Amino acid sequence: MAGHARYTALLDACVLYPLAMTDALMSLATAGFFAAKWTTRIEDEWIRSLEKQRPELVGKLGIRRDSMRDAIPDWEVPETAWSAITGGIELPDPNDVHVLAAAIAGHADCIVTSNLKDFPTSILMEFGIEAADPDTFVINQWDLDPVNAIAAFKRMRARRQKPQSSPEDFAFGLEQGGLPTTAERLRLAAELI
Repeated sequence: MAGHARYTALLDACVLYPLAMTDALMSLATAGFFAAKWTTRIEDEWIRSLEKQRPELVGKLGIRRDSMRDAIPDWEVPETAWSAITGGIELPDPNDVHVLAAAIAGHADCIVTSNLKDFPTSILMEFGIEAADPDTFVINQWDLDPVNAIAAFKRMRARRQKPQSSPEDFAFGLEQGGLPTTAERLRLAAELI
């Protein structure tokens, strides 16, 4: 499996679970900011978690999953690529070993996760990988190319079921979705989105 010329981020299940956060990450990935990767196991995890919290969604998340796959055609780090690596990895939470193994197999530069404590820098450094919380990751992408980041968020807002909602409503949704710094940036750029 070859790596990407672009910066590559493995997206942990916890950042694919909240809709606003997922949409922000997918919007930046499809705009060419980074190559997004995940596994079917990560997919299963975010789907199970969301269905557990919202039982009315059981069996209805396939459309969202398929839309994510369609948006990022090269998303998958296959189990055959990462499963053999897991035996040599130790993390504070053994359930996260597959995430680091997938990051290694997928040639990721970064793991985007809300659970930074589960991915100690000392261990990740051995593999040349860093971990970033999703809000910091989005802001770092924004700082690389503010004009295109704003354009990506403008397109994201236009895709909403209620695109007529105000820029403040849009920013508030991202804030509630776990991206407070991103929301503040969007408030500052309200006239542009």
